Amino acid sequence: MLVLAVLLISLASAYGAAANAQISDNLVRIGVLGDLSGVYADFGGPGDVVAARMAVEDFGGKVLGKPIDVVAADHQSKADIGAAIARQWFDADKVDMAIGFDNSSIALAVEQVAFQKNRIAIAGAVATTLFTGKSCTPNEAAWLHDNYALANTLARSVVGRGGDTWFFITVDYTFGHSLEAEAKSAFWPAAERS
Repeated sequence: MLVLAVLLISLASAYGAAANAQISDNLVRIGVLGDLSGVYADFGGPGDVVAARMAVEDFGGKVLGKPIDVVAADHQSKADIGAAIARQWFDADKVDMAIGFDNSSIALAVEQVAFQKNRIAIAGAVATTLFTGKSCTPNEAAWLHDNYALANTLARSVVGRGGDTWFFITVDYTFGHSLEAEAKSAFWPAAERS
C-alpha cells in the first residue's frame, strides 16, 4: 500500500487548497475493494485492508488537515458486484478513492464507475493491458506490471533463442486473453494472429 501513501502525499502537495474543495464531508474516505473471502483473498483481500490502515497510520491519519477513513468491501470476484459497490461508495458513502481490485474484470468495471463519478480508482494487481490502454481513464492508475511487460519480454526472449513453435493454454477470462494477445503481438504480424 505504498501507493496509498504516495497518493496521499501527492494529493497534499499538488492540490493544496483546491483539493480541500474536492474532499467529501471533510473526511478523506478510501475504499479497499478486494476479494475478502474467495480465490484471491490470500493474494490481496484482508491483507490489503490491513496494509491500507497501516499506511494511513504511518501517514499520520490525515491529509490536507482532514482525517482519513478506510472502508472495505468484498467484490466476491464478480465485476457486477465490484461496480455496484463502487457506485454505492461514490454516490452515497462519499468514498473519494477505491483501491485494490486484484482482478482485471473488476478493475475494468470499477475504473469506468470512477470515471463517471469523477473519483479515483487504483488497481493493485491488475495485469490486463486494457486497464492501462484501450479502457484507460484519467481517473485511474495501476500499481504493478501489465501483460505487455510479462508476455512481450518472454516471447521476444524465446524467439531470440530460436523458439518457433508455440502452444497457448489460456485461462478464460480477461487476464488470460490479454496475456495471450500480448505474447502473440510480440512476434506475429497482426494479419497472422487468430
